[in-house]
Amino acid sequence: MGNNLTGAKIMVVDDSATNLKLAKDALSSRGDVFTVPSAIRMFELVEEIKPHLIVLDINMPGMSGLEAIKGLKAKESTKDIPVIFLTANADVGSEIEGLRLGAVDYLYKPIEPTLLTQRVDIHLTIIFQRLTLQKQSDELKLFNDNLKRMVVEETSKVVRLQGTVLDTVVDLVESRDATTGDHVARTLKWMETLVFGLMERPECPNEVHSWDLSLLTQSSRLHDVGKITISDAILKKPGPLTPEEFEVMKTHTTMGGEIIGRIAQSLPPGEATYLDDARIMALTHHERWDGKGYPIGLAGIDIPLKGRLMAITDVYDALTSNRPYKKAMSHKVASDIIVSEGGTHFDPALVDVFKSLSHKFEEE
Repeated sequence: MGNNLTGAKIMVVDDSATNLKLAKDALSSRGDVFTVPSAIRMFELVEEIKPHLIVLDINMPGMSGLEAIKGLKAKESTKDIPVIFLTANADVGSEIEGLRLGAVDYLYKPIEPTLLTQRVDIHLTIIFQRLTLQKQSDELKLFNDNLKRMVVEETSKVVRLQGTVLDTVVDLVESRDATTGDHVARTLKWMETLVFGLMERPECPNEVHSWDLSLLTQSSRLHDVGKITISDAILKKPGPLTPEEFEVMKTHTTMGGEIIGRIAQSLPPGEATYLDDARIMALTHHERWDGKGYPIGLAGIDIPLKGRLMAITDVYDALTSNRPYKKAMSHKVASDIIVSEGGTHFDPALVDVFKSLSHKFEEE
């Protein structure tokens, strides 16, 4: 045990020079032993020495050991230093009082070197184990802090990459159609409003609570990305589309899904998962609750919830916006249309959410 305890700093406080020498001889193999003739002198040295353990005589002139331990425990810098009391009196009352004041052990005079060494070894072992645990805890905290910092840095890189991809593709879409940019920005707001409103309702589907809402709403900006494949003659036509032209326009959903899929394949593994939301919305935002939508003809809850949400926001914005072939409708007219098509075009449960939030759409 002694070999594991070398390097300790032990302070022995006693008014007897004989006891000080005896204690120093017994404990010197444990490390540095500082002998101090009084409690007053101890307070002059303790801050500088910072001992691991103090062996303190109780009966001393000037300041007793009981008074001294009160002073040690009252200071933040010394309150945790373990104190072993030395006493010549087998006084149970004094022993209880000393333990109450914070002493960790008692030894009786005359000093028996072997017993003193064994008692000191026990408490030094406890002290060094505590210091080792604290060091390990500090190292673990440092490791965790560094790991968190690395995760934050890597996450920031991924977020910046995601933002760059989104911005670049959205800019590309906007360059094809002057009305699309405003549409993308507005549908982003409508999507946020609708999703957060849905989350506040008790009947909110469990899957919503697992969504990364920031990525979901940002990904909604790509729902019309497939329009970059549509010719200007159709995309910018000032009047109604012919049936043949409408069939071409409908392909923007499948093409959007394919474009986003190709982007995802080009990104490093694990950094493209955020595009899953974008692909779902691009592919399914024109599906209808009654199964009469496109491109697949999904119906009811077979349509992904993200696509059902996007359908309402997309149609609401289309109704309330000026287009080459029509003028914008008022909020009330557009809202009435959305509500009237609950159960046919739109998920009726989501239409209820829309109705409860209609005033927010108007304020936007």
